[in-house]
Amino acid sequence: MRINHNIAALNTYRQLTIGQSAAAKNMEKLSSGLRINRAGDDAAGLAISEKMRGQIRGLEQASRNAQDGISLLQTAEGALNEVHSILQRMRELAVQAANDTNTTTDRGEIQKEINQLTSEINRIGNTTEFNTQKLLDGTKAGSPAAAAAAAKVTGSTVTLGTGTDFGSKNLVFTVGIGTTTKTVTLSQNYDGTNKTMADLVNDLQTALGSGVTVTNNSGKIEITAKNTTDSITINAATSGDLSVIGLTAGTTNPTRATDGLTFQIGANGGQSIGINISDMRATSTLLKVATATGTTVTASSGKVATYTTATDVTDGTTSTGQFKALDVSTNANATAAIDVIDDAIKNVSAERSKLGAYQNRLEHTINNLGTAAENLTAAESRIRDVDYALAA
Repeated sequence: MRINHNIAALNTYRQLTIGQSAAAKNMEKLSSGLRINRAGDDAAGLAISEKMRGQIRGLEQASRNAQDGISLLQTAEGALNEVHSILQRMRELAVQAANDTNTTTDRGEIQKEINQLTSEINRIGNTTEFNTQKLLDGTKAGSPAAAAAAAKVTGSTVTLGTGTDFGSKNLVFTVGIGTTTKTVTLSQNYDGTNKTMADLVNDLQTALGSGVTVTNNSGKIEITAKNTTDSITINAATSGDLSVIGLTAGTTNPTRATDGLTFQIGANGGQSIGINISDMRATSTLLKVATATGTTVTASSGKVATYTTATDVTDGTTSTGQFKALDVSTNANATAAIDVIDDAIKNVSAERSKLGAYQNRLEHTINNLGTAAENLTAAESRIRDVDYALAA
């Protein structure tokens, strides 16, 4: 028998406290629906869960981005649908004008409608917008990469001989090719006798490997990247002077294509696609059914159509004539105009097909994002949400 300490009561109190704490935590989980309500509940699980939540919300926003992208493309494609209708009407008028049952006055009236329809194509191209951004005026066309756009370094002319060798030291420098860096060491003997320009080219090619092509262009060393996405970086020599072989330190990058629009369709940086929408105005090089200064235009068939002398075509936003329409005042002119309009119809069809392909791609993107978000949400739920059967 103990007098000063009631061990049974202490044990009962301790068990009661533990039970109350557990009951409180279980009630908190049951009421919130979460297994982890604070970091102390599961520190590692909380960190993993929050990372997953970031991904889930990013995927959901990316899905909304893709849906907005589809809406933009549908806006552009819907406008081109009307351009198609206008071009079909213009073709119909050109066919009518080609018939010699029409008098000069009749063809003049046909010309008036062609002028107005051409102005309307310009208006559509200049005013079609999505969220205040113009879509068909060429500002969303981006820029294509230049042909054979590999990076190229061209040095100055090299004359091997007295004074152009490396003295008592070898020439050591580094060349970066994309993500690869290579060290080049050239001997002292490039004097035109012991080692010639041909030796210099061969030795550089051997040192730099297959990623570049080294050539001698009229006494100038040229280093060209084989991959059009790679840049070339020439670093200053650690020994000797690069000028003795005509090179200077610096970086040369290839010309790359740019996108007119970029849609963020992933939860992380860099997960995007590029979209280009061509200039679809009547005055564009794509349609060629109106011009400001030219007199003729050649169709893909080889027929040469003539523009009117009067500038009765507007940009669609003002009433001031600035451009010339296809002339249909004679049988020959109207016949050639038919071929030019045929080309324009084909180009609009191609552009609409491209926009439709973009839309289909984005629809698949949305489906994929939805699946990924659903599965990641299920995984996050297993970590974060409470199991009501266990409440623990």
